Amino acid sequence: MASITFKGNPVTLLGNEVKVGDTAPDFKVLANDLSVVNLADSKGQVRLISVVPSIDTGVCDAQTRRFNEEAASLDNVKVLTVSVDLPFAQKRWCGANGIDNVQTLSDHRDLSFGEAFGVTIKELRLLARAVFVVDSNDKVVYVEYVSEATDHPNYEAAVEAAKAAN
Repeated sequence: MASITFKGNPVTLLGNEVKVGDTAPDFKVLANDLSVVNLADSKGQVRLISVVPSIDTGVCDAQTRRFNEEAASLDNVKVLTVSVDLPFAQKRWCGANGIDNVQTLSDHRDLSFGEAFGVTIKELRLLARAVFVVDSNDKVVYVEYVSEATDHPNYEAAVEAAKAAN
């Protein structure tokens, strides 16, 4: 498993580590309207999946804004942001911040995404910061588990992977 720290302290990740070349695991999360969303809902598109601990914190806010900006120039790429924030909080945050190119998804109910992608932080019941790119055939083509959960991911590498997967 990836070795992750949160504010310098080692944490335990639950679930299975995903690697480039793997078939992306399925998951069930909630959209802002409480409908269930899974991987198959975006089949045929490249997916850039941005994972954040909580959308209301500084780095998570910046990460979601950055991928929202990048999404405007990505053809046939669906950008998803997954956190354990409640769908209502995600919807409020997106509305207050003009976020309309990213779909925010909540994993608060079952931690289905977190366990499928190996990003559930056992000690905090949050998701570790990570970025995954899944191609239109559900193959994982890019993986970044950010080693310190309060650091930024490599935005450029993730966006380039999404463009190349198209």
